[in-house]
Amino acid sequence: MASDGVTENCLAWAARDPSGVLSPYKFSRRTVGVYDVSLKITHCGVCYADVSWTRNGHGDSRYPLVPGHEIVGIVKEVGSNVRGFKVGDHVGVGTIVNSCRDCECCNDDQENCCLKGCVLTFNGVDVDGTITKGGYSSYVVVHERYCFKIPDDYPLASAAPLLCAGITVYSPMMRHNMNQPGKSLGVIGLGGLGHMAVKFGKAFGLKVIVFSTSISKKEEALNLLGADNFVISSDQEQMKALTKSLDFIIDTASGDHPFDPYLGLLKIGGIYTLVGFPSEIKFSPGSLNLGLRSLAGSVTGGTKMIQQMIDFCAVHKIYPNIEVIPIGYVNEALERLIKRDIKYRFVIDIENSLK
Repeated sequence: MASDGVTENCLAWAARDPSGVLSPYKFSRRTVGVYDVSLKITHCGVCYADVSWTRNGHGDSRYPLVPGHEIVGIVKEVGSNVRGFKVGDHVGVGTIVNSCRDCECCNDDQENCCLKGCVLTFNGVDVDGTITKGGYSSYVVVHERYCFKIPDDYPLASAAPLLCAGITVYSPMMRHNMNQPGKSLGVIGLGGLGHMAVKFGKAFGLKVIVFSTSISKKEEALNLLGADNFVISSDQEQMKALTKSLDFIIDTASGDHPFDPYLGLLKIGGIYTLVGFPSEIKFSPGSLNLGLRSLAGSVTGGTKMIQQMIDFCAVHKIYPNIEVIPIGYVNEALERLIKRDIKYRFVIDIENSLK
């Protein structure tokens, strides 16, 4: 049940300025409300969003800033009106912790697109005016709507990246029916998002082709992740051989890159979904119009879709490839993330290293 007093101090690591350097920090979470769930954080995934906001990449960072929006842990307290969770449950919290819960998007389980603006898990402004602080911390208090059940037999460390990297590719794949066995899927980029797109594609029964600028990723793409083909995107002969052969493309690359060569790989009526954030998008209208193709964007997913994805991963034994690190290594991890020196997601062991 909810307690009446002030909550205990929350241990965390925070950035104090745009240098982005994180160091130990202590603050207080809100008291557990009647619809709230308080969870002891065991693990938190490291996302590139953590780099962007700790270093004020969007110009709106509010310091001290505690990053982290791939949160998993164990319920330690629930509010008096909570019915969906109990103490001891394994749960996750993703990229948002609040929304209006009354607009068209929220009523359609697309809370991440809330028309009044969703509240981000960190560096957001909650309804009470407080600044949200993320999962590089010992515990978090969240409205039950934005918590997700994780099956007891699914490893908590592996569950963390599902809450952002996983749902970011799963959501558009489901929305655009990229789950039809026998169809072909191109995956551009093989990082945290891309490797999950490959795993989902294979679980859906798709023929999966990975596109990368680095030949060093070929062996892992084919032998570790199970992709059916690997193409160096700068090799014009390899690209030409796949002209009009793909039903779908998921583009996870955030670096600037040409779009026309990839659009030409889609069949008539093919769908190209962008989940990365390049600085600009340029392509010839003919690449889209003449092939009756569609270009769509996507970001994370709503609460219903996130729970569906977690359950799907548990049933099909889909696990992100992770490197577990202590909180004391997080600054080095962020530097390695910038250099793309990770296969394929860092996960911080909060439970055993945040003291």
